[in-house]
Amino acid sequence: MQKRGVLLTIFAVLFVLLAISNFSKPFSHDPGIGFVCLGVRQSGSANAILGTLFGIGLLIFAYGIWTMRHYALPVAYIFLGWVCINTILFRIKNPTAQSSIAFTIFAALLGIGVPLATAIILSRRRAELT
Repeated sequence: MQKRGVLLTIFAVLFVLLAISNFSKPFSHDPGIGFVCLGVRQSGSANAILGTLFGIGLLIFAYGIWTMRHYALPVAYIFLGWVCINTILFRIKNPTAQSSIAFTIFAALLGIGVPLATAIILSRRRAELT
């Protein structure tokens, strides 16, 4: 088995941190914190269920990256598509969201850049996936 390399290691850890963030969202008392699904910030039971499900999915994805599993490649593209759609829909449905343009651009670049880079690297190393 080939080593996954520094970037894939970093990305796997980032996806674990994102999973932890999703797991913790139902416990926040801040109404501005919640899992965003198709551009809508969730609350209550939907927040707890969706945050947990996506957290589990992200842990499975991170494990796939960490162990260089074949299933991580299609998951990377699915997650990339999900992030793009969710980001666009959130900005459309929440035009008055209280964040600066600089933060919005940074968050979009990071939110889309990490999944995109993960998909590209996994694609280039497809032959090494088990």
